[in-house]
Amino acid sequence: MKRTVDLVASAFGLLLASPVLLVLALAIRLTSEGPALFRQVRVGRDEKPFVCLKLRTMYAGTPSVPTHDAPAAAATRLGLILRRWKLDELPQLWNVLVGEMSLVGPRPCLPSQNELIAERRRRGVFSIRPGVTGLAQVSGVDMSDPAGCAALDARYMAGMGLLPDMTILFRTFVRPGPAVAPPQQEP
Repeated sequence: MKRTVDLVASAFGLLLASPVLLVLALAIRLTSEGPALFRQVRVGRDEKPFVCLKLRTMYAGTPSVPTHDAPAAAATRLGLILRRWKLDELPQLWNVLVGEMSLVGPRPCLPSQNELIAERRRRGVFSIRPGVTGLAQVSGVDMSDPAGCAALDARYMAGMGLLPDMTILFRTFVRPGPAVAPPQQEP
């Protein structure tokens, strides 16, 4: 049932969002150098790498690091707006359509995030598709807290279903997140 919902919603979402994506891509190209689409290798289901698509929110040439490790000045002005309203995630509907991602699930991490990968592996989180949004994200826990993030991912996995997914999707759009990741806290 989850895959059917993902297929229908992503196809319909891409169709509806395509004019918005074109306008945003043009705005990105006009306001900063570099491509409008950002491609980054992420860790997917069964730990298989895949290319995750996003609208570019940082200046071209920014190192490929987790968002919480990127310098705040790396984000473009438009990028901050796109992140705040989750518009940078729209191209991931393609990843959902082709089966690399789900609408809801653990956010996909970079292959270099060894601690998070180990925590997720220990909890069996890689047995499901990563999501465009997830429980950890709407709970305000990001990947700078690998154990906390993986624990919420496992909690989501244990209670997966249509109603929890709809609740997480609703929370994603009703309470948009901060424009940039909060700074890491000192231990």
